[in-house]
Amino acid sequence: MHEASIMESALESAVAEARKAGAEVITRLKLRVGVLSGVVPEALEFAFDALKDGTPAAGAALEIELAPAVFRCLDCEQTAEMVEMAFVCPSCHGALVVDHGGNELELTQLELNEHV
Repeated sequence: MHEASIMESALESAVAEARKAGAEVITRLKLRVGVLSGVVPEALEFAFDALKDGTPAAGAALEIELAPAVFRCLDCEQTAEMVEMAFVCPSCHGALVVDHGGNELELTQLELNEHV
């Protein structure tokens, strides 16, 4: 499960940012996960729960935002933004290909508290 190593890195980054800000406690982390990133949000949540104990994020909440990909139809050329893998055009039922986006995997927001 590579989500555990991803979450470990995200927690390390969050703790480093909290220390830079002079905060002792992380109350919330927000991650943006692209539909094409290959990362399973539920596995990230499981890894977060397993790894957060003993860190400044021990009582933190994790929020995961799904980042869409834009697909383009090979037949009608329309584009559609979707947060799930899609292979059939919603307009003409032609074949879709990825146009752009959907590969994001980033820590986008931290909520911090100065005191325990």
